[in-house]
Amino acid sequence: MMIRKCNWLSAAVQIGLLAWSGTTLAADQVYVANEGADTVSVLDAASLKTLTNVRVGKMPHNVQVSPDGKLAWLTNNGEPDQAADVSAHKGMAQGDHGAMGKPGAIWAIDTATNTVVAKVPVGMHPAHVVVSPDGRLAYVTNGGDNTVTVIDTAARSHVATIPVGQFPHGLRFSPDGKEVYVANLKGGTVSVIDTASQKEVAQVPTGKGPAQTGFTPDGRLAFASLSGENAIAVIDPATRKVIRKVAVGTVPIQLYATPDSRTLLVANQGTRKMPGKTVSMIDLETFKVVKTVVTGAGAHGVVVDREGRYAYVTNIYANSVSMLDVKDRKVTKTVPVGKAPNGISVTP
Repeated sequence: MMIRKCNWLSAAVQIGLLAWSGTTLAADQVYVANEGADTVSVLDAASLKTLTNVRVGKMPHNVQVSPDGKLAWLTNNGEPDQAADVSAHKGMAQGDHGAMGKPGAIWAIDTATNTVVAKVPVGMHPAHVVVSPDGRLAYVTNGGDNTVTVIDTAARSHVATIPVGQFPHGLRFSPDGKEVYVANLKGGTVSVIDTASQKEVAQVPTGKGPAQTGFTPDGRLAFASLSGENAIAVIDPATRKVIRKVAVGTVPIQLYATPDSRTLLVANQGTRKMPGKTVSMIDLETFKVVKTVVTGAGAHGVVVDREGRYAYVTNIYANSVSMLDVKDRKVTKTVPVGKAPNGISVTP
């Protein structure tokens, strides 16, 4: 009995030391782009406590933490301007942001210090940014140019500019990193970019108002949220064809699959006059909505943590973020953040 007790104590001490050192139990962080406040909120992923608010450029729209967790990349419309009318942006209520008059940028936040460490100009009205699985490249949709800018994340320089469909918005990498799917909001298509050649190799007709794309981690399925149809298009990546559509809430925007590739979460924003306030949970075997979870007014952005335990949802009209227990299918906490929270990402 004494030996067992000592072994138990030894293990407990080791775990305590690891937690103290941050070697394996460092706290995860959630990054939220507050488009109406020109800030990025940094939240503790477990408690949802606000750790800090980082001042960034005008109207930060989307944020993406790099695969190594060291940088949080975000899109904005350049340097802050006190004369800028941040209230002019109307979220995604009409499926349109209206192009800005000057080229935008992507900025990088060092996640260790939560300070801005890089600024790279891109095209007109940048919307979303994603980072390649190896961390070397960032892809940015330029809604005002109908292009995608490719950036070398180390050199902070341009690699390519790729013409795509009309008003590109959300985009995501295939799990193997070989393709990027781009939602062309006004074009009704998803552009497929080959990352080896840095060229658009196909456009997949999807339906009205594709706002964001996504993949299951196993690569079996791809998706596009159809903000103009209140549905999700399910795409077969092998044939690059829509194989079915699943009805969800009003004006679906962002979507995210769980790590086990079994469930898709869809944020239903609605409109400013008639806000949606739910997340649809779709079973990817039956393609049925198995649960509709109430979050807050204007459910817009959604991301799932690496264990698949929690999802984090921005409520753009409620100025809040909700934490959703994926297994129990319920919201466990909702906290206030900055004005018009939009994109959201969690450290890997």
